[in-house]
Amino acid sequence: MLYTVRNFLVAFFAFGVALYALVAYGFFTLGSLVHPAMKTSFMAHSIGIYAHVFASAIALLLGPLQFSTKLRANYITLHRWNGRVYLFLGVLLGGSAGLYVAQFAYGGLLAKTGFSLLAMAWLHSGFMAYSAIRRNNIAEHQRWMQRNFALTFAAVTLRIYLGSFMAAGVRFEVFYPWLAWLCWVPNLLLMEWWLGSFKSEEE
Repeated sequence: MLYTVRNFLVAFFAFGVALYALVAYGFFTLGSLVHPAMKTSFMAHSIGIYAHVFASAIALLLGPLQFSTKLRANYITLHRWNGRVYLFLGVLLGGSAGLYVAQFAYGGLLAKTGFSLLAMAWLHSGFMAYSAIRRNNIAEHQRWMQRNFALTFAAVTLRIYLGSFMAAGVRFEVFYPWLAWLCWVPNLLLMEWWLGSFKSEEE
């Protein structure tokens, strides 16, 4: 029951942020919904921003479906094609564009380094997941995909922290550079703990 609730919440937040991104960047002027200090950078690197946002939205939409045991059991071909789109269009394009735009991130070196490492970790875990399935190592593939989606979910946790800090009255220029780390490092650590616990139970 707890596992089902967790999966539902993950999918709910992932779909919600993906739909928000598609609407915000598809129907509003670029930069109009972000902090004014970030608008100039967004406008100067619009192609990179759009590529990162829309590719990442695809990853958020498809990611939760890949962990459905029913989908894998009954529609294996669909699972495989979803995985290809997730990895090559979502992660590869989204991560590459993310690494590019990270070099212009608001918040100085702290933010640029955090977002750059996030992009590189996202790309690396995606490559490792693909490499594992090419070797037909399903267990390793699943572990790397779980790590990868924990990094994909950074798009969700970033917005949760963003809203929390704003509600607490913390100034944007103070907290935003730390979001470049907070949005993904705890996600990855929690996933590593979960994978370690699950592996211990199997043994």
